[in-house]
Amino acid sequence: MKALALLTALFCPLFASASGLYVGDRGVRPLGRGGAFVAGADDLGALWYNPAGLMDAGASVLFDGAWVRSSTDFTRHALVTDGAGATRVSELPSVRGSSEFLPIPTMAGAWVLGEKKQFVVAAGVLAPQMAVMSYPLVLEDGTPSPARYSLVTLDGSLLVIPGVSAAYRPSDFLQVGAGVNVLTGSFVTQTVFNTGPPDRVLSAPEDPSYDALAELKATGLLAPSASFGVIVRPMKRVRVGLSGQLGYILDAPATVRVRLPSAAVFAQARQEGKEARLKLVLPAILRAGVEVSPLDALRVELGYAREFWSSHEAIDIVPEDVRIHDVIGIPSPFNVPAISIPRRFRDSQSFRLGGEYSLAVGSAFALDVRAGLSYEQSAIPAAYLAPLTVDSDRVTGSVGLGLRLGERLRLDAVYSRAFGGQREVSPSEAAVPRINPLAGEEFPTTPVNGGRYQVRTSILGVGLRYQLQTP
Repeated sequence: MKALALLTALFCPLFASASGLYVGDRGVRPLGRGGAFVAGADDLGALWYNPAGLMDAGASVLFDGAWVRSSTDFTRHALVTDGAGATRVSELPSVRGSSEFLPIPTMAGAWVLGEKKQFVVAAGVLAPQMAVMSYPLVLEDGTPSPARYSLVTLDGSLLVIPGVSAAYRPSDFLQVGAGVNVLTGSFVTQTVFNTGPPDRVLSAPEDPSYDALAELKATGLLAPSASFGVIVRPMKRVRVGLSGQLGYILDAPATVRVRLPSAAVFAQARQEGKEARLKLVLPAILRAGVEVSPLDALRVELGYAREFWSSHEAIDIVPEDVRIHDVIGIPSPFNVPAISIPRRFRDSQSFRLGGEYSLAVGSAFALDVRAGLSYEQSAIPAAYLAPLTVDSDRVTGSVGLGLRLGERLRLDAVYSRAFGGQREVSPSEAAVPRINPLAGEEFPTTPVNGGRYQVRTSILGVGLRYQLQTP
């Protein structure tokens, strides 16, 4: 039981980072349009939104980067039973988590092929738009953080998505595209589990002397996937786009290291073996959009996206000969079995409205003014909301600028901010338990995710596109 709980505590924070809980849309120019960039995709940002749009990118290169600035205030609410058997809700001190400074890059290039220039091939390296969160292990007054059983830090994690795509335009009416890519990289995460004896009052099992700080390193991630897309022009000023991204199936090696508790029963305890494998599924995504150009200088798109998070029901962990020795009162050694952690996420959807307007500035410059608004549903049911997986229904507003210098160079900038990041989980509905290796099934552990959440997120980004050949 100890070993099973230990691995559960270690891998839950990993999933929080890999869950696909992307913070806003990605790419500086598409984000400036509020993520409405499926029908109107016409540069290398199409690698993410719709590979059919690569046909309009021509021979070009694109470099951009965005900083996801995110913070979460968590005020934990717990059910406490006093000596007389009465139960009340106790409010613990608030703790703030914040994201590390980590620019989210896009680097890509495209080439035109064929005598009639009907083919475009492109290659690029993207990164998921995620916030690398950290929470303090202790508060300013020296007391343990109420968030420590969910997450301490994800600092050191790095994911990238290299891929290649191609687009083909058989006629002015139709263009199609497809690509293959792979999610790769590594995770580094720290969290805490607690081994307090289950036969005490609620607060006793959270005695810091029974806390164990655990570090997980998952490397060698290699999950292939594919994307497809189509854009049609039913009339001169209208484009209709549809695209899809297949999900990722992760099966990755990992290592776990634990600083065992300071309590006396662990004085001689030790961990033997550290190898394990992590298996989980990230969802497929379907996108659609309609773009209209009522004026030559104006483009407006209405878009929709659905992320199929219901495909992710569990995290499967397969330890490879990991054992725990010499805990007083516990049989030694513990052999860690394969386990499955339920998550019960649900499909989410979003709606986007955005566009851009081009202004001529003299004979050599032009300015593209962009704006967008989106509404996104959270994939996390309230019962499973926790500091390691904070998300909410939100409305996001974006503004962006593009400065075109001649026919080849364009400089881009964007600012985006999310609104409405408040959620509350009552202790009675909370379903994320404190990991307690000494508590068997007859002693269920108390959930640690009840409480009030306030999330603030903004994104700043800059980039450039250079056209290698003029149209």
